[in-house]
Amino acid sequence: MASDTPQGAVRTFEDGAVRERAGAARTLASTLLDRHLGIILLLPSALTFLVLLVFPLAYGIYTSFFERHVLDPEGTWVGLGNYVWLFTNPNFWHSLLISTFWAGATVGLQIVLGTAVALLLHQSFQGRSLVRGLVLFPYMMPVVSVILVWMLLYNALYGVINYVLVQTGIVSRPIAWLSQPDSAFWSVVFVGVWKYFPFVVVIVLARLQVIPQDLYEAARIDGAGPIARFFDITLPQLRDVLLVVALLRTIFMFNNFEIVFLLTGGGPLRATMTLPILVYEQAFGVYELGRGSAIAVVMFFILIAVMSVYFAFLRKEND
Repeated sequence: MASDTPQGAVRTFEDGAVRERAGAARTLASTLLDRHLGIILLLPSALTFLVLLVFPLAYGIYTSFFERHVLDPEGTWVGLGNYVWLFTNPNFWHSLLISTFWAGATVGLQIVLGTAVALLLHQSFQGRSLVRGLVLFPYMMPVVSVILVWMLLYNALYGVINYVLVQTGIVSRPIAWLSQPDSAFWSVVFVGVWKYFPFVVVIVLARLQVIPQDLYEAARIDGAGPIARFFDITLPQLRDVLLVVALLRTIFMFNNFEIVFLLTGGGPLRATMTLPILVYEQAFGVYELGRGSAIAVVMFFILIAVMSVYFAFLRKEND
């Protein structure tokens, strides 16, 4: 037989060595796969994160150091010149103030209204499931549809709001809600609250459903009324959730662009000129891409500061 010859013995030895090396390679590959499976599974998400977040952020910071026009894509290095212009520009400070008021007012009212509605929907009554579904209706509507509806409602000539106010004698003549500086700001705030308060309702309602009922039973036995049970049990149980909601809504509303822009465009007389609209004005209105990037970078670091304060407060509470 071939294996009895020296050549066959050599061939058999070589085949065995090849199989041994192949087995060792498979074992090594299996070991590496087991050790690095998490990294392999996270790699697509990490690449997506780098492409969609890290690169645009880094490029925006890089652009903020240039005087760059759309007709001059290369631009001119100005260092901190855009930031000097920014911090000496009254329009920036005015927009920062409006953005702060806008985010604070909308988030505060969303939390108050959302918590109140969640408490009502937590009670047992007929048709509760239907009402819960209807409450989500504003949040599910497209922003453009919401804006069109509210522009019709706010219309000074044929808007329903003015019609009701005039007919009931509350006002003597129609109000141009979106054309007067005093009323335009609160008009857009009301739309922002109406559009996004269902988010708070969903989060708070989910937390209410997991609060132990034994706490309420013990409080009733001790003679605590509804108000005392709310402040002593419900509110402390909701505190952590409300803090998270406040952070998320503040970040979102501070960066919100479409509601204010579509309703007023930042007017009248810059009464609703928020920082996102100022970025749009500089980058796509006068085509100063460097200045627009500088404003966006400042917004980013403002939100980083807000998040840092929040986490420091949360860490202190946990300690």
